Amino acid sequence: MKSTPVVSVIIVSYNGMHLLRDCLDSLRGQTFRDFECILIDNASTDESVEFVRKHYPEVRIIQNQKNLGYGGGNNVGITASSGKYIALLNNDTKADANWLQRLVEAIEEDEKIGMCASKILNYYNPETIDNTGLLLYKDGIARGRGRLEKDVGQYASSEEVFFPSGCAGLYKREMLDGIGLFDEDFFLYLDDVDIGMRGRLAGWKCIYVPDAVVYHKYSATTEPYSSLKAYLVERNRIWIVMKYFPLRMMIVSLFYTLLRYVLQGYGALRKKGASSHLVRSESVFTILGIILKAYISALYKSGRMLRKRRQVMSIKKVTNREISQWFRVFGMGAKEIALKE
Repeated sequence: MKSTPVVSVIIVSYNGMHLLRDCLDSLRGQTFRDFECILIDNASTDESVEFVRKHYPEVRIIQNQKNLGYGGGNNVGITASSGKYIALLNNDTKADANWLQRLVEAIEEDEKIGMCASKILNYYNPETIDNTGLLLYKDGIARGRGRLEKDVGQYASSEEVFFPSGCAGLYKREMLDGIGLFDEDFFLYLDDVDIGMRGRLAGWKCIYVPDAVVYHKYSATTEPYSSLKAYLVERNRIWIVMKYFPLRMMIVSLFYTLLRYVLQGYGALRKKGASSHLVRSESVFTILGIILKAYISALYKSGRMLRKRRQVMSIKKVTNREISQWFRVFGMGAKEIALKE
C-alpha cells in the first residue's frame, strides 16, 4: 500500500506539449524522491495528454473539460493531492535536481513558515534573474524581486520575502487548509499574490530559498505584453486591494495608482517599462479602453469581493501596522513597477 507522499507537485498545462519534456524530465531527476506529480490539463487541444501518458506514466493526469485558468486548475490538483506540502510548478520550467530537497528542508526549519519561494532564473540566459519571490506595489500590482538583474550573488542568502511566485513555490497544506484555495475569479495573474496575502494575514511567513533553483521560459504559454494580460492584471490588482488592504491603505492606493499611470505614460513615451511594449501594438484609446473595462469588471464583482474580504478578515492574525510594515520591507516604488520591464 503506497504511503502518502511528502510533496505533491502540481503542474497546470494548457496546450503545453512543447514545454512538458523539459519540465517533467527535471522532476525525474530530483534528488528528493518522496513526491507525486499531478498534471492538470486545462482542456488542451494539442496532444499534451497523449504525450505525457506515453512518455511519463508515473505522472497522474487530470483532464478538465474546460480551461479553468491558473487558480482553478491548481485547485483541482490540490484537492486531488495528498502531500504534506504542495509544490506548484509552471509547465514552462526546468527544475534543478535539488529543487524539492532544498524547499522541503527550508519549510521544515520553522513551523511558522507556510510558503517558500524558489530562485527562478531565465531559462535562455541563466545569468539573468526571473524572480526571487514577489514584491508588491501599494496599489496591488506585483513584480518579481530582482527581475532582469544579472545574478552576481546578491540573492544568495535565505531570507524572508513577501510571498512566492506561483511559477515555482512550495505551500504547506496546513496553511491552505486554514486559508482556503485559489480565488478562481482571478483566472490568470496575481493569483499568487492573492493566496500569498491570505497566508500572510493568517500569520504565516514566507522564506526565500536560494538553493532551490528553477529555470523559467518567461511567458512561454501567454503573451508577456498582451492587451488581455494588461486587462487581467489591472482588474485583479483592484480585487487585491478590495480583499486585503486596510481601509486607510485602500483609500491611499488611489494616489499610488494615479502616480503609476503617470509614470507608465512617461515610460511609454521614453520606451521604458512594460507599457512601452503595449503601445507598440495598441493605440492610446485602446489602452484607455482596457483600463476602463478592467474597472467595470472589477466593480461588477465588488460585492462578491467584499464578501470574500469579510471571510479573510475572520482569519486575520496580524495588525494593520504589521501590514504597513510589509510594504516598507517587501514593497517597491512607482518607478520600479512603471519603468522596468
